[in-house]
Amino acid sequence: MSREHGPVDQGRLLTALGLEGRLLAEAVHAAPTEAPVPACPGWSLGEVARHVGSLYRLVRRRLTDGRSPDDWPRDPEPGQSLQDFLETGLTELLDELAAHDPEEPADTWWPADRTYGFWRRRMLHETVVHRVDVEQAAGAEPHGVPDDVAIDGVDEVLTLWFGQKLPMLGLTGTKAGSVGVRTGAHSWIARAGPLTTEAWRCSAEEAEAADDVVTAGPAQIYLWLWGRASLTSVTVRGVHDQAAQLWALLRLATR
Repeated sequence: MSREHGPVDQGRLLTALGLEGRLLAEAVHAAPTEAPVPACPGWSLGEVARHVGSLYRLVRRRLTDGRSPDDWPRDPEPGQSLQDFLETGLTELLDELAAHDPEEPADTWWPADRTYGFWRRRMLHETVVHRVDVEQAAGAEPHGVPDDVAIDGVDEVLTLWFGQKLPMLGLTGTKAGSVGVRTGAHSWIARAGPLTTEAWRCSAEEAEAADDVVTAGPAQIYLWLWGRASLTSVTVRGVHDQAAQLWALLRLATR
């Protein structure tokens, strides 16, 4: 069993998942469910809430059954609010994750990490991104993303979604090249083209040698890579082609 460790402690990931899940539920309670979600065309705020609440239940069943379930609750019970649907699913998932060591084997879709820790990380970022969606849809004051959570999320979106999910989907770039991504003391390379799609952590010097170099604060890089901030919200040094391709490929990987 191989394990792809992220830059943030597993205990912090679990604590952050609990905090972010409750922020999401509170934001859903305070917002109109029919509000459109800017980053998810065709989705309403209520549909995003049902999606996350359903995922909490799907992942818990996957962990307890050892495989992806054929069926699981996708909507609130009659009379159950969306806030309660989210909070109940979150509590059950947190209990299951907390009851197992993060290194314990679990069924996942990433060969580099088949452990309970994968789901601590994956569900944290699923929750953060959709909490941002709900705030944007409601026009609410954003809570922001803590720097350590954002750095972990940058690592996840590059190594998991760009480096793993795109090849799984058979999607590639059209022009070969590389992007250096730098925020705080952390750096990554994302390389794409017709023949390769990969990303890895690297030194600042290696990142600076890429065709394009993207820099910004951790939360801004995180939101940009997840398509929750505009193309112009980060600083790009270079010809911009590779940075634009990275952004576009991630929209395909994470949709």
